[in-house]
Amino acid sequence: MSETNILIVDDNPKYLKDALPFYGYNVTVATDGLQALSLLKNNTYDLILLDVMMPKMDGWETLKNIRKNSTTKYVPVIMLTAVNEEQKMVSGLKIGADDYIVKPFILPNLLARMEALLRRTSWQKSLKTTDNNETPKSSHNLTHLTAREKEVLELAAKGANNKEIAEKLVLREVTVKTHLNSIFKKLKVTNRTQAVLVALKTDLIN
Repeated sequence: MSETNILIVDDNPKYLKDALPFYGYNVTVATDGLQALSLLKNNTYDLILLDVMMPKMDGWETLKNIRKNSTTKYVPVIMLTAVNEEQKMVSGLKIGADDYIVKPFILPNLLARMEALLRRTSWQKSLKTTDNNETPKSSHNLTHLTAREKEVLELAAKGANNKEIAEKLVLREVTVKTHLNSIFKKLKVTNRTQAVLVALKTDLIN
């Protein structure tokens, strides 16, 4: 883990800057988006923790610039946001965020998401090296979803909450939760954000 380089982009980075080195991460800090883009020109990072609300350039604009650049477009990005709005979450995933965590967060939760994302990135790199024609597991698993599960996932990816999905599909809210739990198991994900990300990446949602 000591070789893992993390870029924290946050105008108030003290907590993460102090905490992450204890877990073996090499940490660099940028306090706004412009500074982050400048650092990315000359340095390589394994993962970016990107705050949404920042001066000069916010997280959305910074993310757009990261994804436009050919050298940084595939660097994993976890968005840090105080705004828990699913529609904005979906917009961020479409721009190219890999995951989301809402402030205030519990450190073990963030560390687990970081480790999962770094593991997935490492797996994808090795997959490309060994077999460029192999289909990623997540896109294959999408075919195992029932028609109803696909409908539920599609609405979730468009920002609908459980109650709205239930009303739209004429289901009970508890049934929607059951469908979502089944979707999580089939896609091998642990939460709604990750399920939506799989849906976006496999073109279930345009």
